[in-house]
Amino acid sequence: MRSIWKGHIRFSLVTIPIRIYNAVDTEETIRFNQLHKEDNGAVGYEKKCKKCGKALTAEEIVKGYQFEPEQYVIVSPDDLSKIKLKSTKVIEIEGFIDASEVHPTLYESPYLAGPDGPVAAKTYSLLSQALKASGKLAVGKVVLRDREEVVAIAPMDGGLVLYKLRNPKEIRKMEAVPQVENADVNKDELKLSLSLVDSMSSKLKELDLTDRYRDALREVIEAKIAGKEVVSSPEEEKPVVDIMAALKESIEQTKAKKKPMEKAKGEKKEAIEAAPAKQKKQKVA
Repeated sequence: MRSIWKGHIRFSLVTIPIRIYNAVDTEETIRFNQLHKEDNGAVGYEKKCKKCGKALTAEEIVKGYQFEPEQYVIVSPDDLSKIKLKSTKVIEIEGFIDASEVHPTLYESPYLAGPDGPVAAKTYSLLSQALKASGKLAVGKVVLRDREEVVAIAPMDGGLVLYKLRNPKEIRKMEAVPQVENADVNKDELKLSLSLVDSMSSKLKELDLTDRYRDALREVIEAKIAGKEVVSSPEEEKPVVDIMAALKESIEQTKAKKKPMEKAKGEKKEAIEAAPAKQKKQKVA
C-alpha cells in the first residue's frame, strides 16, 4: 500500500511519526470516458463563457466571488498565494473528546494511519489502545495542500483511522427539510413497528450490502465486450397496502426466515456437544 502523506502526530510532548494511506479502494469504482459518437475520439473538457458563448483558454479564466447577484470580486493567484499556509507535516492534537460528540454528518474522508518505522510502532500502538480504552477521539488540525483541515483520529482494529471533519456550520438543519414534522403516531402501529425492528435485528457483518448496481453494470460492460445482447429485467412495482397489514405480514415473513437458521444452528450445537461423548465411548471400547 502506498502512503500519500508522511508526518507526525503531536500532543503535548509526545510525537509519533506516521504515514497516511487512502482508506477507500478507488479501483472498485467504474469510470466512463466521454467519446465522440462518430469516431470514438476522446472528448476534452470544453470551457465556454455562458454569457457570450466564446470558447476560453486557461489564461482567459479568472476566479471570482459573487457577493451580490451578477456582482463579482476577482481573486487572483497572487491574492491566494498570500494566504497559503505552510505545511509543517504535523497533526497538532488540540484535545480529546467523547466519540459521541461528533455527529455522523461531520465525518468526511477516511484515511488509514500507520507508524513510520519500527521505532514509532510502540508509541503508535499506545495511542491506539488509549483511545479505545477511553472511548475518546483525538481532534486536531493539519495543513494539506495549502489548506488547514480539522481531523479526528480514532482507534480501529489495533491501528488508527483518520477522518477529515466537516465544519458544523456547513451542515444544514433537519428543520429545513420540507414536510418533516412530529406527527401523532398510532400506538398499535408503533408497537408493531418496534416488533418488526426487533425481529429484523442483526449484525452489520451478517447483512448483504453488495453493490448490485456496480455488479449489474460490470455484467453489461462484459456482455458488450463479448458482443452479447444486453437484456434487462425491470422490477415489478408492488401495490400500496395498509400499513398495519404490511407490518403484520413483514413480521411473519421475518419469523419464517429466521426459523430455518435457528434450527440449523441448534443442530450444529447438538452435533458439537455430542462429539466428545462419542469419542470418549470409543476410547473406553
